[in-house]
Amino acid sequence: MAERRRRRRNSARNNALPPLLQLLVCLRFFATGAFHKLIGDSFNVSECTVGRCRAVASAIVSVRGDFIQFPKDHKARETKQEFLKNAGFPNVLGCIDGTFVRIIGPSENEADFVNRKGFHSLNVRMVCGAKFKFTSVCATWPGSVHYSRVWRESALCRQFEQGEHNGFLLGDSGYPCRRYLMTPYLNPAIDAQQRFNASLCRTRVLVEQSFGIIKRRFACLQATLMTNPDQAATYVVACVVLHNLGIEKGDVMDKACDAADAYQADHYVHSLQRSRGKPHA
Repeated sequence: MAERRRRRRNSARNNALPPLLQLLVCLRFFATGAFHKLIGDSFNVSECTVGRCRAVASAIVSVRGDFIQFPKDHKARETKQEFLKNAGFPNVLGCIDGTFVRIIGPSENEADFVNRKGFHSLNVRMVCGAKFKFTSVCATWPGSVHYSRVWRESALCRQFEQGEHNGFLLGDSGYPCRRYLMTPYLNPAIDAQQRFNASLCRTRVLVEQSFGIIKRRFACLQATLMTNPDQAATYVVACVVLHNLGIEKGDVMDKACDAADAYQADHYVHSLQRSRGKPHA
């Protein structure tokens, strides 16, 4: 891993916020998704000052390469062993899926951001490992774009197409089945196909649980991000970086074992067979 760099931003303001306070303001926004005015009141700073702390999010994103890494070489072997041990599925490098993150309607190309559920959003594609850590994220696509296209035009897809990774991903039926991307049978006709679907489902639910963990940890991803799409994408990636950092440091977290996630795991096979795997909210 590259040496982790410190980031310092120069300011010409007479009473600029100390870097630590800027970080705390940014983290409060990520954790609550509250309006800037409310966050400003809790720190005794102005609403505009809270808004300017978005530079902290950009600084966090600048080190994404240190924390969001798709496994290669020995890391890939470790990832496969983790999936085999924890989920019983061999030769897996990750589970892939998409999720919607709400934003306000942008002034340009507003209709492009209206998703199939009728609200404005980004369509965020992520890949997770066996321990809820995200190894790939793309947050730049508008909500109306189907996530199979988001995957098809990604750098990671090109890497798999070119044979750079020895292993495969697990996806739902919204993705095309490829030699490196395993998806469930839409209409399983025999017991073997049904058992395959059930096994894939039990493993692929990890990405659903990972979405649940990061959205509970960073409530701004559940609320509506009141900013433009580019800045919203920066917030999303910054939250992923912090999520992965928390896992690396052994931070205590909810491992998605509450009743809602238990229900999701129990019924996920049936939902896969009923639908074509559109992005999850």
